[in-house]
Amino acid sequence: MSSLSIGIVGLPNVGKSTLFNALTGSNILAANYPFATIEPNTGIVPVPDERLGKLSELYGNAPIKPATVTFVDIAGLVAGASEGEGLGNQFLSHIRTTNAIVQVVRAFTDSNVLHVDEDHDPKKDIDVINTELILADLQTLSKRLPRIEKEARANPKLKPLVDTYTEVNKLLNDGDPLWNHPELDPEHLADLQLLTMKPIIYLFNMDEDGLGDDSQKQNLSGLVAPSQALFVCAKLESELKDLDAADAKELLESYGQQESGLLQLIHAAYKTLGLQSYLTAGEQEVRAWTIPAGATAPQAAGVIHGDFERGFIAAEVVDCNDLLAAGSLTAAKGVGKVRTEGKTYVMKPNDVVEFRFNVSK
Repeated sequence: MSSLSIGIVGLPNVGKSTLFNALTGSNILAANYPFATIEPNTGIVPVPDERLGKLSELYGNAPIKPATVTFVDIAGLVAGASEGEGLGNQFLSHIRTTNAIVQVVRAFTDSNVLHVDEDHDPKKDIDVINTELILADLQTLSKRLPRIEKEARANPKLKPLVDTYTEVNKLLNDGDPLWNHPELDPEHLADLQLLTMKPIIYLFNMDEDGLGDDSQKQNLSGLVAPSQALFVCAKLESELKDLDAADAKELLESYGQQESGLLQLIHAAYKTLGLQSYLTAGEQEVRAWTIPAGATAPQAAGVIHGDFERGFIAAEVVDCNDLLAAGSLTAAKGVGKVRTEGKTYVMKPNDVVEFRFNVSK
């Protein structure tokens, strides 16, 4: 995959737009009333990676091309969105092609910020959003299932597809999102782009004091287990985006935090989606590439260009730390740190690679 994409959902006034601005460095309207975000907002963010700067120095300050994450922030959903309440679920289509969904949940108390029903109950809020995602998926299935049943009567080979659709329809009607069912075959369901098939990460927007409250965090994690839960303060993230690295680090540490919300979210997304990155480096550019964990060298080469995978011969691989310690690729070769790997080699996250390939005309 060339870029990771994440859809951001949540009720109105939970801090989605504030968080989106902080994550992406944008300045979209973040207002204290529902539906401030009418059009979906998209921001492309470089994945922070300190290895790239170090490798760039090694190669004469070569240009850096980091991996990227695309965030898509859609209008706040309300109960009944699937029936047309609020702005309806018209914007859910904008996140159908994303790799994962982040649900922002309000976990702060502020009488100056309206809540859609004056009831600040994170569990209730989560249930409202999940119900709307389920109902959106049921609408998709209601259009497709009768058609595929009809086609299966003429083509018995489609019966396994009908069985899968029927099973999924039952789960959704029972109020059970599909991310709870990893046993479902994603191949059978891919073209439906079902929202609840996407991995979900819950991001609790807390006030500054809440970041240090372990018991509150434990309780909130329990609401969404086994899904991943992150704890971020959107206000704090807004302050961080205007600071240099040293001041941002100091501010984070004053709240007992090791990483910014952006880094936490990217790491969580990579973990949830089973992704990793590898590096290519030379005087023309130093670059990070996103691949599935467990990808082989030819598959990793294919992310750069399909010809690299088709004509793969070998990969010259060195661990990034070994390359930096040696001071140059030649020096790393001299101390035996560079390996030649073949088609079955499984990529490691810290690999710096040069691919050899041959494509005949």
